Amino acid sequence: MTETGRARYRRILVKLSGEALMGEADYGIDPAMLKRIAQEILEVRALGVQVCVVIGGGNIFRGAGLARAGMDRVTGDQMGMLATVMNALAMQDAIESLGVSVRVMSAIRINQVCEDFIRRRAIRHLEKDRVVVFAAGTGNPFLTTDTAAALRAIEIDADVLLKATRVNGIYSDDPLKNPAAQRYVRLTFDRVLAEKLEVMDATAIVMCRDNRLPLQVFDINNAGDLVRIVHGEDVGTVVTRD
Repeated sequence: MTETGRARYRRILVKLSGEALMGEADYGIDPAMLKRIAQEILEVRALGVQVCVVIGGGNIFRGAGLARAGMDRVTGDQMGMLATVMNALAMQDAIESLGVSVRVMSAIRINQVCEDFIRRRAIRHLEKDRVVVFAAGTGNPFLTTDTAAALRAIEIDADVLLKATRVNGIYSDDPLKNPAAQRYVRLTFDRVLAEKLEVMDATAIVMCRDNRLPLQVFDINNAGDLVRIVHGEDVGTVVTRD
């Protein structure tokens, strides 16, 4: 049996928060964490799976946070989009240093640094076995990179959206504050919305639900979970329409 035969999915989109790149640091990018994530992405790709990534910018800049402090929200969000481009370029460098071609595609025009996002071109990159990193969110203010991840996953016909967090799934309460919080193994999107479970913003959840895009939430700090998910193991929490 080939390694490709053991993969559960054909094409995946991995959503990484900017904070995931910080590792144990308080700000910026931890090179060791960046390299580990890059290596896991390559392990998944070696199984014959097409991989694309959406990265947030919270490790560098959060537009919503400064908006609450008085900055114009649109300006803040635009600065946040630029932070995601910086993270995407760092991820591109980390993966390419391991010998795999990567394309960064931005929702805002910055084509001296990376490509503009064009759906058909993104799919072609994936078909050529390149890793694609989507930057700058949707290119619009007031929309999170979670929404961008759902949108891009739907556009490129991904089989699943994999949301990397700092806990191993979705809980009934914050497990870092409440040790008695219950972890859910499976949920429906409607239940996530009804119980206001804080895993992704409501816009992203509705998009996944309405387009029947499964969501799986896992712990990025647990090395190897991404590969285990692609092998079909029960990791984290799976959210589906039914």
